[in-house]
This record gives sequence, C-alpha cells and structure tokens, in this order.
Amino acid sequence: MSIFDFLSGQFIDVIHWTDDTRDTMVWRFERHGHEIKYGAKLTVREGQAAVFVHEGQLADVFTPGLYLLETNNMPILTSLQHWDHGFKSPFKSEIYFVSTARFTDLKWGTKNPVILRDSDFGPTRVRAFGTYTVKVADPALFLREIVGTDGEFTADEITFQIRNIIVQEFSRAIAQSGIPVLDMAANTADLGRIVAQEISATVAAYGLTIPELYIENISLPAAVEKALDERTSRGVAGNLDEHMRWKAAEALGAEGSAAGAAMGTGFGAGLGMQMGGVAMQTGPWGTRPAAPPPPPPPVEHVWHIAENGATQGPFSKARLGRMVTEGALSRDTMVWTQGQDGWMRAEDVAELAQLFTVMPPPPPGA
Repeated sequence: MSIFDFLSGQFIDVIHWTDDTRDTMVWRFERHGHEIKYGAKLTVREGQAAVFVHEGQLADVFTPGLYLLETNNMPILTSLQHWDHGFKSPFKSEIYFVSTARFTDLKWGTKNPVILRDSDFGPTRVRAFGTYTVKVADPALFLREIVGTDGEFTADEITFQIRNIIVQEFSRAIAQSGIPVLDMAANTADLGRIVAQEISATVAAYGLTIPELYIENISLPAAVEKALDERTSRGVAGNLDEHMRWKAAEALGAEGSAAGAAMGTGFGAGLGMQMGGVAMQTGPWGTRPAAPPPPPPPVEHVWHIAENGATQGPFSKARLGRMVTEGALSRDTMVWTQGQDGWMRAEDVAELAQLFTVMPPPPPGA
C-alpha cells in the first residue's frame, strides 16, 4: 500500500448528529481547528439539515441523506475552496446541524390583560394562554438571522421572542374580531387560526413557521367572574319569591339547625304574644276580640306581548281589555308575565281568557 493510500485512509471521517435533548434547534459539529477531511461521510437524518459555513460564508445546505464530501457533490464549497484537481487534503469549514422537526408544547400567555369593548359587558379586560409549535422552515435563513455563531442553540432562546409576537397579534385579533366574551370559548379554534396567520409573515423572516397554535383558555378578571357567577345563580334559582320561600322552609325543616331553632323560638314567642293579646281584648267581661285586619289586596299582574319579533309592555289587565276591543290584541297574541313558564297564547292564559268572551247578540228590536 502506497503512502498516498495510507494518508487517504487516515482522512476518512464520519460526520453525524444524534440529539436526545428535545429542545436543541442547532448544534455545531466540533473538530479541532474545524478541519473536515476530504472524502468524509456526512449523515443527515430525517428531521435534520446540515449547513456548511466556509470562512464565514454560508456554502451548502444538505437535506436528509448520506453524502461523501468530495468536489463533485460540493460545487459551491469547491468553488470557494479552489481545490486543484487530484489534490486531497483537509478543509476548514464549520458544520451546523439544524433540527427541522416540530418543537411542541411551547407555552404562551398574556402577561397583562387585553382591553376590549364587549357588547354585553362594555369595556372589558381579558387574559388568555395556550400552546403552540414551531419548526425551522429555512435552515440557512434561520442560521443567518437568529443563530449566528452559537454552537448550541436551544428553543428557549427564541420562544420568548415568539411569545411576544403571539401576544401582540392575539391582542389585535381579539380586539378586532367583535366576538362577545361569552362566545369566545366556542370560537377559540377560529381565533387560533387567525393569530397563526397573522404571525406567519413575521416568523417567516426568521426562517421559522408556526404549524399549530392553540388557545386553551380566555378568562375575565376575578371581580367580573364573581358577578357573572352570581348572575348565573339567580338564573338557576328561577322565581326569586318562590326560591326565598323554599329556602325558609328548608331552614325550618333542618333538624337541630341554628336557623330552625331561632325560627322556632320566634314562632313560640309570637304565639304567646298573640294569646296574651286575645286575653287582653276579651277581658273579664267577655267582650269579643277585635276583628283581624283584612288580607292585603292581590298583586295585579302586568303583561308583556310579543309581535313581529319585538316585545311591548308592560300592560295592565284593564289595558289589555281595551286592546281587545280596539283589535290590537287577539287570542293568538303571545303574552308573558312574571312567574309564567315561557310565552303563551293569550287565549290559553286563564286570567286573560275572559277578555275574549263571546259578545251577546244584539237586543231584540235593534
């Protein structure tokens, strides 16, 4: 074996990168003096790209595959190196491996509340948070614009900037969407797509892309959420008078409860006072007790009517009677009053049915 063949065998090198950190985006292949042996084997795995930088200038980008580093498959690097034909020697270049896989489960969130105008609540502040994925779309551009000469570049070094871009575009998108706060939970997927589209042009200038962006939650300030919960509770309770009577009866029936004992004591005291009052009114001469006061008059209902998708009222029963005479209220008119379970036809309401009693025929001789 000749000395040239021996030296050629010593120049054989294997260049590859395996990563198990799950957050390294760029890694520089280290060799003493950055000497890459001519004829070395370069292995680029799926989800990777290899970028050659020669004397500070980006030379070649290799996609997944197995390469033998010779002049015939490195045209750009060959022109930069100015190799003479037949001369084989190490060349000094830096090799950066770039991960082109998706980096998932990256977090984003609004550090400060976003102020917007809501159709239900007026000026409102909301917060939001979620996750996104990022991927290197252009390894050469990413290396030039972001990485520079960093020998080991991780996702944490770029996610802070991406989070700022996401929050900025989210704030603008949610303020311009016009979606009510109560309906945002049903539109998080659409908002996520809008935000991803808005930031795609910005991150593309870095050589990146955002394949996915998710909005996990949109929340209101604590005081607003408390008021909303109270409003919901009132809606669940239904008729407030009936709810309070039920609560009072429940407190009376709670055996051993403080409220039941207190109400029982009050009931006994009231009964005793009533018996004493009767005795005083009766007296030793047997006079009759004073007549009890009359009960309070019944509360007159007021009614709302619905016509052509709009509501009118409230109207008293007397006013509705005049409207029947005038032809403004018919049997099929939908009416509602407090305590009624939904809208009903006027004819189906017992209190109003008498307004539609058939008029008597004309008197004889008329």
